Amino acid sequence: MAAPVTTARYARWDGVGAPFRLVTTALGEPGPGEVLVAVDLATVCGSDLHTTRGHRSSPVPGVLGHEQVGRVVATAPGLRHVDGAPVRTGDRVVFSVAASCGECRRCRRGIPQKCTDLHKYGHAPLDEARPLTGGFASHCLLAPGTATVVVPPAVPDEVAAPASCATATVAAVLDAAGSPGPGTRVLVTGAGMLGVTAVAMASCAGAEVVVADPHADRRARARRFGAADTVGAPPERAFDVALELSGAPAAVRACLDALDVGGTAVLAGSVSPGPAVGLDPERLVRGLHTVVGVHNYAPRHLAAAVAFLVTQHTRFPFAELTGGPWSLDALDDAFAAAGAPGAAPRQAVRP
Repeated sequence: MAAPVTTARYARWDGVGAPFRLVTTALGEPGPGEVLVAVDLATVCGSDLHTTRGHRSSPVPGVLGHEQVGRVVATAPGLRHVDGAPVRTGDRVVFSVAASCGECRRCRRGIPQKCTDLHKYGHAPLDEARPLTGGFASHCLLAPGTATVVVPPAVPDEVAAPASCATATVAAVLDAAGSPGPGTRVLVTGAGMLGVTAVAMASCAGAEVVVADPHADRRARARRFGAADTVGAPPERAFDVALELSGAPAAVRACLDALDVGGTAVLAGSVSPGPAVGLDPERLVRGLHTVVGVHNYAPRHLAAAVAFLVTQHTRFPFAELTGGPWSLDALDDAFAAAGAPGAAPRQAVRP
């Protein structure tokens, strides 16, 4: 019998320009409401890149990473997954980007992703006594209020890991858009990880999806994920739903201009500071338009993301969206590869 694992490793981030530093720490037992997960694979998200480049603020030092899949190695009693099943040792899971209290005014309003006492994985200040708070580590200690969803073995690690952020965020975006289906014309601006995932989800629901992206290679990739058409710039006043997933101010403007009467624009890509985009209030009023912002997601969206990947991951080339894998010791190289021109939208890291 193998000896029990008593230590863990994590990649400490010390700020912009500093290399990651691997640290070994003692591996304790989970406390009340907590779950200890051994990370099988994590992926480098766009927000991880933004953090290391100084485009978004994050506590320093810290442990980055919030897209990962792993196995439960220890759990407090009485905990349940999103579907109500008990959490058990050995469960292969993805978990939410944040833990929420369930009691505050925002949680009671149904937006736990904006809990007033939110704990975000990969964006927490380092506590050297309890440092396992991010995906770029051998283990992650899940705080009380973290949503967990079991992932079947058939879904590969590199497909499952992004469910914790990218796929679940897209599920929230489509929910905010009213779950567009047959007969709905949908515009998606940006054909990165979120964009092509949105294309796949919306096209599977029967919507006609057009993708706008200035890069020809990304437009070609969107067609492989079910886009009915791809364009460099979208036509105006032609869509029932417009999903902005790039964060580019010009794309935000294009989504607002592209709405037909009764249309809904969902903005989810603008997660870093940028210039303001003008809004024509008369056009919004006369056009009966709805403009919604989406950031993070609720537990039901993580469950929807996994359910989608279980049934559709072989239909679309999701596995090709991830490069690597890299070892945790080569995390700096993984980040460099993630930011390289023409790179896969995600780079995988195995502890």
